[in-house]
Amino acid sequence: MNNHIDRRITKSKQALKGALLSLMKEKDFKAIAITDIVQVANLNRGTFYKHYQYKDDLLEEIMDDVIADLIESYREPYKGNENFDVKNLTSSAIKIFEHVDHYKEFYTLLQSSTLSGFQDKICLVLKEIALQDLFDMLPDAVINRELLASYHAFAIFGMIKEWINHQFKYSADYMAEQLLAIVKHSQGMDNQSVKRL
Repeated sequence: MNNHIDRRITKSKQALKGALLSLMKEKDFKAIAITDIVQVANLNRGTFYKHYQYKDDLLEEIMDDVIADLIESYREPYKGNENFDVKNLTSSAIKIFEHVDHYKEFYTLLQSSTLSGFQDKICLVLKEIALQDLFDMLPDAVINRELLASYHAFAIFGMIKEWINHQFKYSADYMAEQLLAIVKHSQGMDNQSVKRL
């Protein structure tokens, strides 16, 4: 397959995905017809059926794209590093908020009934990555790996949700700076007693 055909397929698929997300802002997924999708995408039904059998397949591919990019962006700060030390981490290395910003249209739909289960999927993916990549060596054997990974995943997703709920009023860079500051602060708190108010 030559590059021209590849580009055309990519362009058609992107148009269909964009059309579906746009329509999901206005109405429930169940109420969206394939005719609606192709009209908004400015394509014909034949093009849709070349790539997908049902609209559910299109939504599934959008979710797969988001998850694949989420995993890649999460791993970016420590990719290729044998030893990962948060002390040496810079906010510019944190790419997870750039990922959310890139898929902003999708993430704003997380409150819809169609995508409500996707929130759990995101947290599960973040937890699995943490278990696989970051928690092989725990400084404190008392800490339960599963619980730590869950804490980590839901904390990051909590920040993402807060950002969505406030219509992305902060930049992705600001969110990365805040995450890094929070992580470094919580590590510092391990080494000192917290004063009671």
